[in-house]
Amino acid sequence: MVLVLPRVNLLDLGGPVQVFDAAAHLGGGYRLEFASDAPETTSAQGLRLAGLAPLSRTTAGPGDLVLVPGPRLTTGSDRTAAPEPLVPEPLVPDAAVRWLREVYAAGARVASVCTGAAALGEAGLLDGRACTTHWALTAALRHRYPAARVREAALFVHDGRVSTSAGISAGIDLALSIVERDHGPALAASVARELVVYLRRDATSPQISPFLRHRAHLRPAVHRVQDHIAQHLDASHTLADLAAVVHMSPRGLSRAFTSATGITPLEYRQQLRLERARTLLAETDLTVEAVATRCGFRDARQLRRLFADRRGASPAASRR
Repeated sequence: MVLVLPRVNLLDLGGPVQVFDAAAHLGGGYRLEFASDAPETTSAQGLRLAGLAPLSRTTAGPGDLVLVPGPRLTTGSDRTAAPEPLVPEPLVPDAAVRWLREVYAAGARVASVCTGAAALGEAGLLDGRACTTHWALTAALRHRYPAARVREAALFVHDGRVSTSAGISAGIDLALSIVERDHGPALAASVARELVVYLRRDATSPQISPFLRHRAHLRPAVHRVQDHIAQHLDASHTLADLAAVVHMSPRGLSRAFTSATGITPLEYRQQLRLERARTLLAETDLTVEAVATRCGFRDARQLRRLFADRRGASPAASRR
């Protein structure tokens, strides 16, 4: 469900919507609906948006995602000045604020893009939570919502059922991250490639996800091999097995893969396995032995050794 506010920025709206639409066409199961406190509104760029569902007849609950694209601010053009109220009353209608409180209380997830964080703040959904917004507005967000834990250097932030992103195009990164959380890195990678964009993880992380770090090239055969590896991490691929996926010789695949990504297919697989292991150890109660099996390692001993070699820590250090 997309909450369309008055003076919404078109890229804040269109970027994430395009991500979820592409994910739906690739099997993600998303269904897009658009709602507002009025049957039509006008974007910040002057485009009239009509046929919007009324909030009074729109519901959301567990499993649903409510996206709040950012509207254009009307508080002045000097963003370097001392913090001023982020949200003049007309920016976020009272009906939208009440509706956000209701759907969140009903169990829905909410995600904002750029200044859409103001709507979440007005609804009290940022209190005590880590969040972010456009870099030029973090001081104003902190000023108006002192109970929020505003992060200035984050591309996007997930905190429970509340997600926020930085300005404008960062909404695409946020949406791709949500797709990855909902359906896994392979679908997120397919969507990113469809949109011809990079996928970055939370900006507080020091590096790009290994699942997408080497996906900026334009070699379809290499992309197919990368997808195959990501979808079958527990398989014991040989170079010949991977080459057969794209009807190439092992030598030809090795050359093409290394040229496109800078690493070999088996090194790429190793990076993905370690990242998947890190995620499972951090977010599940699986034993190290079970994680090693799921990720295609010979045993827990091999996983521990690779963690020590690559990260300077044991797998247990990845648990939180």
